[in-house]
Amino acid sequence: MTSVLPTLPMMLPMEVDITPNDDGLPGIAQLRNIVGAVMTIGLILSVLALIISAIVWGFGANSSNPHLAGRGKVGVLVSCGAAIICGAAVTLINFFWNVGQSV
Repeated sequence: MTSVLPTLPMMLPMEVDITPNDDGLPGIAQLRNIVGAVMTIGLILSVLALIISAIVWGFGANSSNPHLAGRGKVGVLVSCGAAIICGAAVTLINFFWNVGQSV
C-alpha cells in the first residue's frame, strides 16, 4: 500500500501568478471615477469639519466654556486626521499591496 502524502506535493501548483487587471470586469473605469469623487467629497467634508470645529473652539475659548473648547479641539484633530487618511489612502493601499507581494 502506497502513501498518499509523498504524491501530494506533485499535485499542487508550484507557482500562482495573479495580478490585478484593468479589463477583467466592465465598469472598472467608472468605479475609479466614483472612488475619486468619494475621495474629493471626503476632503471637502474634512475642510468643512475643520472650519466648524475651529469656530466651536473659538466660541468655547472666548465664552469661558472649557467643554465646548475641548470639543472644538477634538474636532480639529479628527478633521485633520480624516484629511490625512483621505489623502494617503492610495499610497497606503499601494504600500501594503507591495508588502503583500513580497511575502
